Amino acid sequence: MKFASLISVVLIGIVVVLVGAALAVTLGGPGSPPAMASINDPFKSVDFSDLPALQYYAAQDKTILAYRYYEPAASDAGTGQRAGPGMQAGASGSVVLIHGSSASSASMHLLARAFSEAGYAAYALDIRGHGESGTRGRIAYIGQLDDDLDAFMRAIEPRRPVTLAGFSAGGGFALRYAGGPHQEQFDNYLLLAPFLSQDSPTYRPGSGGWVEVGMGRVVGLSLLNRLGISAFNDLPVTRFALNERAKEFLTEQYSFSLAANFRPRADYQANMRAVRRPVSIVAGAADEAFHTDLLASEVRSQGQDWPVHLLPGIGHIPLTLDAVAVGAAVAAVEAMNKP
Repeated sequence: MKFASLISVVLIGIVVVLVGAALAVTLGGPGSPPAMASINDPFKSVDFSDLPALQYYAAQDKTILAYRYYEPAASDAGTGQRAGPGMQAGASGSVVLIHGSSASSASMHLLARAFSEAGYAAYALDIRGHGESGTRGRIAYIGQLDDDLDAFMRAIEPRRPVTLAGFSAGGGFALRYAGGPHQEQFDNYLLLAPFLSQDSPTYRPGSGGWVEVGMGRVVGLSLLNRLGISAFNDLPVTRFALNERAKEFLTEQYSFSLAANFRPRADYQANMRAVRRPVSIVAGAADEAFHTDLLASEVRSQGQDWPVHLLPGIGHIPLTLDAVAVGAAVAAVEAMNKP
């Protein structure tokens, strides 16, 4: 009788948990934040007239994903020919660029062009769920972005030394990959104002107003995933502070799978400790999305000695647009590539 009562209590507890999770998933979606001018407006002054055309590669699931290629400035010296992927004579190496949340390869244009002018072959990716890669705001499973990057490296084989450089959420994803099983695919990593975790001291609530997170849904879906239930991972859990014009060509919201993958691993500190390749961090001291002044202490607390460069007066988006900031990113890669 006592055993039967115990079973009943356990079953009731499971039902209560599942009902609570179901309610959180159903009712706990993200709101719509007001447009954030400091994120939306800076790109209005960027000249995109020389933006390279999209090129494509096949992912593991045969989906065709997009990227832009910037040939190194010295690649056509003495030949009269323009180099393309696989034809990088004279390149100092390669840089693979990962854009920030909601964005696409076009947002990396000035940074990619600067690396090109410095003699690097530069590749700016449309991460799946963004731009012209897959369905905006969605991926099939957590870990698919890692598999996509593996596929890109096999398909393109960028000239070494090769750097993975990520900005903001893209910096978080670069960190994820740097602490993963295939980190040797890249010789070094550049993290530009990286998102570390909502649990990190560097995090400002809502990334300073850029993102609205449906925490109830995140908690509910996380619980269901622990129980092996992933059928609802396509539901949106984050929404970004885009203006109406930007919503036409950027990604307005993320599914649970995309939000969980385009960032460091859940235990971000263990993720940092697992990195065995050189890493450099560049961020603006006036960043409105993160507490960048705490980046160095976070790095040191995990036993890493990565250099952290804070640029006075530089905000979040200007880190990829301002000439001084872009120059600092190039210099950081050049420093890591020195023998």
